Amino acid sequence: MTKRRGLFITFEGPEGSGKSTQLALLADWLRGQGYEVLTTREPGGTRIGETIRSLLHDVRFTEMRPRAEILLYSASRAQLVDEVIRPALATGQVVLCDRYADSTYAYQGYGRGLPLDWLREITDFATDGLRPDLTIYLDLEPSIGLARKVAGRAEMNRLDREQLDFHRRVRAGYLELAGAEPERWRVVAADEPLEAVQAAIRALVAEKLDRSGGNDG
Repeated sequence: MTKRRGLFITFEGPEGSGKSTQLALLADWLRGQGYEVLTTREPGGTRIGETIRSLLHDVRFTEMRPRAEILLYSASRAQLVDEVIRPALATGQVVLCDRYADSTYAYQGYGRGLPLDWLREITDFATDGLRPDLTIYLDLEPSIGLARKVAGRAEMNRLDREQLDFHRRVRAGYLELAGAEPERWRVVAADEPLEAVQAAIRALVAEKLDRSGGNDG
């Protein structure tokens, strides 16, 4: 039997869009379909990455500069790609990652205003050119997402506490990225009921799996 080919799926979205919940539900469903699934997150996913995550999210570090921020994110990403993602893909697993390189373009590019050309060069080095097969973007008006976090008493990290205009620039950036690369991106409205959002995600992933060879890839 031909070994199943790995598939790399990333989840993107503004704060409070439900990425983590939807990713976990999808992972359970895929395992029920017989797929080997690895879930991970950015920043983090490794011992080194989780240490960097704590630094990046710490609300005390208000003085962190955008260039320092992107280099820390990229360091975590490089470790994650080499230690976790590539090995899992090589064994035929479906890898689900809560945020990946597109977050850099949305947050540090469109949000912070760093040149996208610089960010692409840094990101290409950090990832060694590894790109997702499918990116699911959960779209939500930032004010709604932030209100969800507050209502759910979720921890508000350093980036969550940015001004609403920052989060709106991030969302606009995501939508521009999705529009520029429609063959990879799929946009799902995140203001629908949880079950409806998950059903839409499963349909998109099932379609991608069918086109990539499914269990026999």
